[in-house]
Amino acid sequence: MGKKVIIIGSGFSALTAACYLAKSGCEVNVFEKNEQVGGRASVFRKDGYSFDMGPSWYWMPDVFEKFFKDFGYSSSDFYNLVRLDPAYRVYFDSEKIDIQSGVENIISTFIQIDPSCENALRKFLNQAEENYKIAIQNLVYQPGFSITELITVQTALRLPLFVSTISEQVKKITQNPHLQSILEFPVLFLGAKPSQTPAFYNFMNHADFGLGTWYPEGGMGKVVEAMVSIANKYKVNFHTDTCVEEVLSYDEVAVGISTNKGNYYADIIVSGADYAHTDKLLGKNANYKETYWENKTFAPSSILYYVGFKGKAEHVLHHNLFFDTDFEKHSESIYDTKIFPEKPLFYANFPSLSDNTLAPEGHSTAFFLIPVAPGLYDTQKLHDTYFDSIVKRLKKHCGLDIKDKIEFKKSFGIRDFESRYNSCKGNAYGLANTLLQTSILRPKIRNKNLYNFFYTGQLTVPGPGVPPAIISGKIVSDFILKKYL
Repeated sequence: MGKKVIIIGSGFSALTAACYLAKSGCEVNVFEKNEQVGGRASVFRKDGYSFDMGPSWYWMPDVFEKFFKDFGYSSSDFYNLVRLDPAYRVYFDSEKIDIQSGVENIISTFIQIDPSCENALRKFLNQAEENYKIAIQNLVYQPGFSITELITVQTALRLPLFVSTISEQVKKITQNPHLQSILEFPVLFLGAKPSQTPAFYNFMNHADFGLGTWYPEGGMGKVVEAMVSIANKYKVNFHTDTCVEEVLSYDEVAVGISTNKGNYYADIIVSGADYAHTDKLLGKNANYKETYWENKTFAPSSILYYVGFKGKAEHVLHHNLFFDTDFEKHSESIYDTKIFPEKPLFYANFPSLSDNTLAPEGHSTAFFLIPVAPGLYDTQKLHDTYFDSIVKRLKKHCGLDIKDKIEFKKSFGIRDFESRYNSCKGNAYGLANTLLQTSILRPKIRNKNLYNFFYTGQLTVPGPGVPPAIISGKIVSDFILKKYL
């Protein structure tokens, strides 16, 4: 048996690292404070309804396939993947726009609204595809230690894209505010305002328009099950309901962890738990002081709703974005004023439209999300007020009236992110990918005080989102295998 490895947390990054390290011959133990494996990708079941508690968008399928291929599999060995068409619908106050599957269909939709945008849009999407290839092949799998990781002929030629912003690019394509919002939408997954996100990240537009929006039948929990299946093949041991209370160290070596169920020891420790929380477990060996985190720009938190109701979800798609209120005002409330928005945008997901196994026969599931500033104090009264607004706006824009059909409703907010996931300030997506929080400027994967302690997840490289989390687990495991094993 090889080196003993402890992994704290069991989200996508932690599961990825566990699989790679176990495949290399390490004896891997994963410790999860909650009742099930998956981190933010937990599954909540109630009264015959099944809900993905967190991630619901399946983008960048190539990243998932790369992971499975490294273990001799394909995603199809574990779940059926369906491309959604239309991918999603965007509701504005005066119109709705469907984003069809395929670049040419999307371009056609855009030029029907703004005929003058075609040439600029094609140029933008071609550049987005090129940037995506550069990012995936040369940048996002780097460990984030040196500026030399970023310096290639391709990136040097694109230097202006690192100092200009997505918003600046989008305004050159079209003056139509609705089309601008759609083009800016993908970078919201990176957790920052489009006006603060480097233009190079337009590769997310290729992830959206080019690679498409997919759905794993059974929900995102099926992806977790697939990864656990691979981990089990390599004899990874999972410990649920096990809360890590302290990282044990001696001199400059992490020797183990103290949990609510006793102490465990290992040669190497990797934390996929919230980075700031992990540093608290390390005490004097923390990589960063609390003031460091206070000065960082976090991605939004969210207020979530899991709803089961009678009847079919009519007049809506699987994914729906409600941009029927002021985008800028909502964005300012998250990043500038840091207050609860008066009229928030929201996202509505009706997965049972694509998968009737998620609800009892004749019933539907819904998942709603309102992005809000992290660090605020939310209450059930606030949750209820926002939900009433969502229900009214669904009826107004879609003709879908669920008010008297609801059989089950559960909300989940900022304080829940803090308590369930130990999330710093209750953030939902990690650190925003602003220019000063990109690549080598993100928190490091290696602890500077303990030579055998490492970090993975959405607060380190490469950033927020499910595919980046998988990439992060690959980055840290590759680094450990190369340098330490």
